[in-house]
Amino acid sequence: MTNAPAPQAPPFCPNARCSFHKERRSNWRYEKIGFFARKSPPLRVQRYLCLACGRSFSDQTFKTTYWLKRADLLESIFKRLQSCSAFRQIAREEGCSPTTIAGQSARLGRHSLLYHQFHRPKGRIEEELSMDSFESFEWSQFHPSSYHVAAGRASHFFHGFTTTELRRKGAMTEEQRKVRAELEASLGRPDPQGVEKDFAELLRIIAPKPQALVLNTDEHRGYPRALLRVPHLRIDHRTISSRAARIPQNPLFPVNLIDNLVRHSGSQHKRETIAFVKRLQSGCERMASFLVWRNWIKPFSERARKEDRETPAMRLGLTDRIRTVEEVLEHRLFPSRVALPKSWEDYYWRRVKTRAIANCRTHRRVFAV
Repeated sequence: MTNAPAPQAPPFCPNARCSFHKERRSNWRYEKIGFFARKSPPLRVQRYLCLACGRSFSDQTFKTTYWLKRADLLESIFKRLQSCSAFRQIAREEGCSPTTIAGQSARLGRHSLLYHQFHRPKGRIEEELSMDSFESFEWSQFHPSSYHVAAGRASHFFHGFTTTELRRKGAMTEEQRKVRAELEASLGRPDPQGVEKDFAELLRIIAPKPQALVLNTDEHRGYPRALLRVPHLRIDHRTISSRAARIPQNPLFPVNLIDNLVRHSGSQHKRETIAFVKRLQSGCERMASFLVWRNWIKPFSERARKEDRETPAMRLGLTDRIRTVEEVLEHRLFPSRVALPKSWEDYYWRRVKTRAIANCRTHRRVFAV
């Protein structure tokens, strides 16, 4: 019979208004105030009281499964979301409601945003960057969207993403043009400068301080205008035709590979699918989970010998080993302790609106954030 692990002291007060929330100082005082019982392990959870602010909490407060009724699903859902499974497929196999899967997927997205922000490099970018956008849609094909992604050319580290809602374009029948006009009359038209604004916002997020960058993109006409919006950066902008062979020698290969992996690993971005996202917000959350999986968990080459496998984070020197899903989800992260950029903050609090939905639900919970 193995002994249960000894309980650890709480790392800090979870109350964002407490003076002992940001860091655990030696003069922080708390007391144990008993236990509560659970039906799943651990069956008994220690409770505490912060003597500085009077807030009570427990060991479970610092777990990513905090306030979840089906805590056993979180790790499995993370893996399935990167295995081209839709919410209803996962729900059927796990014997639960698709709403449960959607809620836990949103939580995984929020955790992944904080995890990436906490661990990503904050200094100068020493390698060339490759940036591109790939298109998908929300709600229906009359509401296309674009995901702007940035990756290191040598490391393939996925630095981040932003999103833009687009106006439907391309070949359309007269009936489709009529429907588009009716939708735009009732719901409004997406910002025609949205691509250059959000592309520039991604650059501001990953390179907030003045520095020189070598940037590889395709010949999209909005990108040069976007670069004018980031005057603090000295950018050597190199363009490559989108028709060039998508081989490793192509400077855009890192983002082309991300595009391929996103469509391969996520059912919501298949060219013809019934698993498309109903809200762009959900697409942002799933993209955040993919970002962490790509950088920290998935080996760069799965054909290499086990001892030679590296993740993009290892290539960039951020870690010396491949992380597991269990390690990524081990500790709960607090938005009050990990400051997010404005766009990612909107993704976290579910502020991304879908025009076709009158009342989009935001994330307003006080404790289970």
